[in-house]
Amino acid sequence: MQPGHDSLKTKTSLSAGGKNYAIYSLKKAEERLGDLSKLPVSLKYLLENMLRFEDGRSVTTDMIDAFGTWLKNGGKNPIEIAYRPARVLMQDFTGVPAVVDLAAMRDAMKTLGGDPQKINPLVPVDLVIDHSVMVDYFGSEEAFEKNVEREYDRNKERYQFLKWGQSAFENFRVVPPGTGICHQVNLEYLGQTTWTADYEGETYAYPDTLVGTDSHTTMVNGLSILGWGVGGIEAEAGMLGQPVSMLIPEVIGLKLTGKLPEGATATDLVLTCTKMLRDKGVVGKFVEFFGPGVGNLSLEDRATLGNMSPEFGSTCAFFPVDDETLRYLRATGREESRIELVEAYAKEQGLWREEGHEPHFTDTLELDLSTVVPAISGPKRPQDKIVLSEASAQFRKDVENIKGGPIEKTKRADDVEEAEFIAEGANGIEDIVHYDVGGAEYGVHDGSIVIAAITSCTNTSNPAILMAAGLVARKARAKGLKVKPWVKTSLAPGSQVVTDYLERAGVQDDLDALGFNLVGYGCTTCIGNSGPLPEPISKTINDNNLVACSVLSGNRNFEGRISPDVRANYLASPPLVVAYALAGSMHVDLTKDPLGKDDQGNDVFLKDIWPTSQEIAELVRENVTSQMFAERYGEVFKGDERWQAIDVSGGDTYSWPSSTYVQNPPYFEGMDSRPADPEPIENARILALLGDSVTTDHISPAGAIKEDSPAGTYLQEHQVPEREFNSYGSRRGNHEVMMRGTFANIRIKNHMVPNTEGGITKYDGETMPIYDAAMKHRANGTPLVVFGGELYGNGSSRDWAAKGTVLLGVKAVIFESVERIHRSNLIGMGVLPLQFKDGDSWESLGLSGDEQISVHGVENLEPQQELKVTISYGDGQSKDITVLARIDTQDELDYYRNGGILHYVLRKLAA
Repeated sequence: MQPGHDSLKTKTSLSAGGKNYAIYSLKKAEERLGDLSKLPVSLKYLLENMLRFEDGRSVTTDMIDAFGTWLKNGGKNPIEIAYRPARVLMQDFTGVPAVVDLAAMRDAMKTLGGDPQKINPLVPVDLVIDHSVMVDYFGSEEAFEKNVEREYDRNKERYQFLKWGQSAFENFRVVPPGTGICHQVNLEYLGQTTWTADYEGETYAYPDTLVGTDSHTTMVNGLSILGWGVGGIEAEAGMLGQPVSMLIPEVIGLKLTGKLPEGATATDLVLTCTKMLRDKGVVGKFVEFFGPGVGNLSLEDRATLGNMSPEFGSTCAFFPVDDETLRYLRATGREESRIELVEAYAKEQGLWREEGHEPHFTDTLELDLSTVVPAISGPKRPQDKIVLSEASAQFRKDVENIKGGPIEKTKRADDVEEAEFIAEGANGIEDIVHYDVGGAEYGVHDGSIVIAAITSCTNTSNPAILMAAGLVARKARAKGLKVKPWVKTSLAPGSQVVTDYLERAGVQDDLDALGFNLVGYGCTTCIGNSGPLPEPISKTINDNNLVACSVLSGNRNFEGRISPDVRANYLASPPLVVAYALAGSMHVDLTKDPLGKDDQGNDVFLKDIWPTSQEIAELVRENVTSQMFAERYGEVFKGDERWQAIDVSGGDTYSWPSSTYVQNPPYFEGMDSRPADPEPIENARILALLGDSVTTDHISPAGAIKEDSPAGTYLQEHQVPEREFNSYGSRRGNHEVMMRGTFANIRIKNHMVPNTEGGITKYDGETMPIYDAAMKHRANGTPLVVFGGELYGNGSSRDWAAKGTVLLGVKAVIFESVERIHRSNLIGMGVLPLQFKDGDSWESLGLSGDEQISVHGVENLEPQQELKVTISYGDGQSKDITVLARIDTQDELDYYRNGGILHYVLRKLAA
């Protein structure tokens, strides 16, 4: 950490635990800004960041003054600030490209005659491998070992590369596979609440802040750590010490009162808040919790809320520091000296949660916790909360929309054809047609639950609701209940500590008896790694157009995400996941229908097997110990014998193997030690004419790789059969695959080829894939431009939306308006963002795609400069228009002049 100039003289010292720390005092800042006691705590974190890095260039006193203004207007007139997080968190899908870029920078440094070892993350980076395990095997004691073995087989090339990075880079740590989910590892071990770093003989203390390459980075907001998800390029900027550009946000305060009632879980609270905040509209805003009810939530409950921030739509969902924060830090084995520092720093800086204190927010909402009732969410969106007592009836209403017709019913069992029958003992579904499953002694129907998964960081960080699931399993087992045979069950904890306390409490045996065996430590079902359904069940579902269902304790249930065979997906608490697995159908009303019969033939209801809050609390108190955390995280970076057995090639630089997963990208080919002036864009051809609201999902490669696509062709040419294509996400470290999938979304519409969808364009009148046309233009030395409409590049901030654009040869993107982060990403990759002026658009200018485009004055560019663009039409006429260069700051201009942020940092380090 290299602090700025401190022209406001706010640097002072703090003593904690017998040690002195340098801090940047918010109290001293009040001499300039006035009383800050009413500023939301989350904004105090940002203000401290400005004080610490103020240098008159990237961070100015105007940015600091804006926080005083915020108190007057609630953030209604935001300004852009340059924010530097303390650290970066990555998962393996999104982290691999960043490490590829670091490795490529080392090669380039060597070419420039510099020392490759100078290329390292400049802030701490932790990468947790958690996105690659799939539920291929389930319902047995061997499931975990078999799934891990399959994971290593699939991902050997990626893991070899990441293990090299673990040993080659400073400030870079890798948590190996089979350890846990990045957000739970972050909560239980990596996060410190107050961060420290040494610089020039002093130890600085400051808030623990981070950006992560996974949207659910916000989980750690529950531990009073300010963090959120970003795209890969912003994460790379952060790890290379460059500021992340952001607006000072509006902050919505959510006041909590009361206490959760008997029978309600943290998951029910989360689903209630998700609907509330979605209805309110908090996209791009901070949410901060306050009020007396906060004190009635455990830190694990707070983390469960923080995790769902992306589902609210907010940037973060933050809880200030209090006694519960300190309790959790002790319970998870953090050092006592760190805990003393957290308390002293929070109280000194006004970051401590005081009972009765209410900050000034942009707007507020209020929730009485005592009104929360059991609920699920679905069938397609996390915010679509359904009260549990209404779930069965709501499903029947939703099916018609999902399948385009009503549930198939029969009046009498003897009316059903031979291949169809009524499942014996199934409640609430006697009138629904069941279809035989490959000769098995059961059938499936519209509403059959075929996946029940206790998974995802949202809930598996919370011992109370996991113990509740174990107790439901114990009581169900004692009554002789069994999970329905068509249900694929799985348990994927967020960390190994979960296994320790479930086993110590004895409830893992009960979960195993119901088929909820350990399948892996990772995201699994929640990110679509649910693995295949048994083939006869899959065939029956698809042959009969059935709406099969999943119930998972995850955070996302978007259409098509969980399994290609499942069209209705519901989020629920872990104990409700167990209950629904016993019921086997969404038609069963868990609040009144029996789940089955006990050994004496008596009906068993959910209330008969639901644990009390006291039972849950006693089990947690007796079986969750700080020693478990200390032991499990004592050698967290070591990995198992499989990880240790991976051979690593390369020393300071990577020995790039022949791989279809990891390739050395061409960003630095021909790079000199000094940047040349940007080249003027002359006689460029148009690659695409795109409409409004083209998202980064449209631009960036995502999902499955089609056999007949340019990426599929490339893989087949490299002897990869279709069954081993894997996804674009898994191959993010190979630019050859990713650039072939850029602008190739099946729903993108390029108006150069009217009335069509998909990644196609025209080259000399011939229709072809965008990638093929781009390569023909490259062979001719022809630069390219892309035109867009309003809100170009909105949606998730995907790094490959910008990386793929530059690799295709696009020099400029011209639009009516642009999403802020995608604009920043384009500049970070050396692509010029230009905005129409005077009401112009490509439609009003009559463009068809045959024109040539020249942009004048690029070589003498300044921030926010107007440039002349000449359009040469196919009939020989031409027209000049004026556009605004959306390079807004001097830092952005430096990135652009260097060809991108990686080039800028590389040259600085080489010098």
